[in-house]
Amino acid sequence: MSKMKWLCVVVALLVLGFLGTVQAADFPTKDISGIIQWGAGGATDNVARATTPYVERVLGKQIVLQNKPGATGAIGLTQVYNQSADGYTLLYGAENPCIYKVLDISQIDYDAFYPVLLIARNVGVVVVNNDQPWKTLGELFADAKKNPGKIKMGSTGPGGLPHVVASMMKATSGVEFNHTIYQGEGPLTTAMLGGHIQWSTMGLAACREHLRANRMRAIAIVSDEPVPTLESVPLITATSADYKKYLPWGPFYGVFVKKETPESAKNVLVDAFKKGVGDPKAQEFIKNFGSIYMGISGDEANRFLKKWQSTTSWLLYEAGATKSSPEKFGIPKP
Repeated sequence: MSKMKWLCVVVALLVLGFLGTVQAADFPTKDISGIIQWGAGGATDNVARATTPYVERVLGKQIVLQNKPGATGAIGLTQVYNQSADGYTLLYGAENPCIYKVLDISQIDYDAFYPVLLIARNVGVVVVNNDQPWKTLGELFADAKKNPGKIKMGSTGPGGLPHVVASMMKATSGVEFNHTIYQGEGPLTTAMLGGHIQWSTMGLAACREHLRANRMRAIAIVSDEPVPTLESVPLITATSADYKKYLPWGPFYGVFVKKETPESAKNVLVDAFKKGVGDPKAQEFIKNFGSIYMGISGDEANRFLKKWQSTTSWLLYEAGATKSSPEKFGIPKP
């Protein structure tokens, strides 16, 4: 190739690089897509739709939200992963991708993403249909031991909140249930209210209003500390102190972009989400929704994710809920 052609190639690459830098610096120049990995009506969906309008005011662009449920959230995550790493496609996710590998759901997890903001965390509440006789977790367990694998439990699939808590129960109390799977807490809640399932573990954010309206009954909280407004509900540790080794533990909700997204775009998104979700009205929603604000990004958020992944992966493995050892994926013991 002649010197002139080489010069043209070099100039072209420099121009493309310059334009890419300008485009990233001007981010965003168009509306953004937001993929919610769970169905409508669940906790992740509610948090996303309640907080995003405040973020849009900061960005000056619309974030178009879409629900893409299925495969314990892997369908939505994969869709975002397959898009360009330009910051224009966000994943509104929950805790589940942390354990995709050990459950053989997907080889893609949060290692391929950058945490723009972990918005809030929640606690799990063991709830039962009002027509069921159980008033305590002990009564539910006693019935489960008499009828192993027969009591219908609502689940959001392997790795979801109900599945993980059921694994805790199996490992600690030796009980097993008949898992009926739904595509998110929204459909699961409908099934609970309709009497299609007998019990489940739901995030407080998803079941709070139903508990207030006495449409379902709480018999335990997956926590080792009392939860405001639910002080009368027993802690799971009241059934067995052995649950303490798994706690504190619970669901969380966050926003992610592909890891390769330009730093300038990441910085804009982090700033917009911290300011938007930090709005007093957004904070009021999070509090009223029964969640605890986190507001962490980047390295701090990644440390939280790794700790959650370690605790949950080894819990599932030791409960026999996964055949693959976390060691296979480089996940250390907690």
